Amino acid sequence: MSRRHFVLHAIAAIALASSSFAQAQGQYPDQIIKWVVPYPAGGGTDNLARTLAESMRVGLGQQIVVDNRPGAATNIGAELVARARPDGYTVMSADNAVLAFNEHLFKKLLFSPEKDFSYIGAIGKFPLALVVHPSFPAQNFKDFLAYVKANPGKVSYASVGNGSPHHLAMELFKNRTGAFITHIPYRGAAPAMQDLMGGQVPAMFLDLASGLSIIKSGKVRTLAIGSQARSPLLPDVPTLAESGVTNAEVFAFQGLLGPAGLPAPVVVRLNQELNKALADPVVLKRFTEFGFDPLRGTPEDFKKLARSESARWGEVIRTNQISLD
Repeated sequence: MSRRHFVLHAIAAIALASSSFAQAQGQYPDQIIKWVVPYPAGGGTDNLARTLAESMRVGLGQQIVVDNRPGAATNIGAELVARARPDGYTVMSADNAVLAFNEHLFKKLLFSPEKDFSYIGAIGKFPLALVVHPSFPAQNFKDFLAYVKANPGKVSYASVGNGSPHHLAMELFKNRTGAFITHIPYRGAAPAMQDLMGGQVPAMFLDLASGLSIIKSGKVRTLAIGSQARSPLLPDVPTLAESGVTNAEVFAFQGLLGPAGLPAPVVVRLNQELNKALADPVVLKRFTEFGFDPLRGTPEDFKKLARSESARWGEVIRTNQISLD
């Protein structure tokens, strides 16, 4: 091939690629998009997904249907999406379980969070706060830590289930402080909070999405929050770092995934519409009500966060020999 023909061939290839990209951008989507939520309808993750889907529907010009697939610690929904056609018509809300916990909690997992998904974009995160029943004999974090250290194993804490962010947050806290607190797992946030408010269990790490209303009501006492900085929703509550517990940021996070192999133009389009939705005043108002901080950014930003959290929590899970098998 002559130099001239080579140059013309290269130019034609670039033009074809650009045309294909633009065409894909213009054609997608031309059918209903299914948004898988690996939790039951009516919960926090489901409500956030429906709020975002309604906002994104406008920009995409296509209906988005939420499909709830709860069970097996989110693995049922994750496996469904991992096996879906990579055409952009099946996406899912993914949280700590799918992205950071389950690959360490299960010996045999039918998907790889690193290899079997296309990362579209982060949605947001909400911090977990250390709370106690008002009758607990500690008025602040310092007194709480002193009390549990003086009474090893006699203080119990609730979580929303084995392997949940609430469970692992307290295990990380125990590792960082040397405290020994007994775990009592519940089946979901509602029964855990009910027993916490009733005084049957004295403490737990509570996510703001589920617990902000009872925190504001005074039905629990908040001792510290696991965010980098104080929450504007709870400005008087110190962070764990301020309280002397370093390297103990604890939060739950969510993002949007598709099956591996999504075409780049589809990922770009979905990421753009997701970021637009995360700036929508209606969405921001709903997120504020949940105590949820939006995380706009690129697919690469999202994957970097997810893999970093996986490495961090994998160490906690191994150290504490936690398994869901």
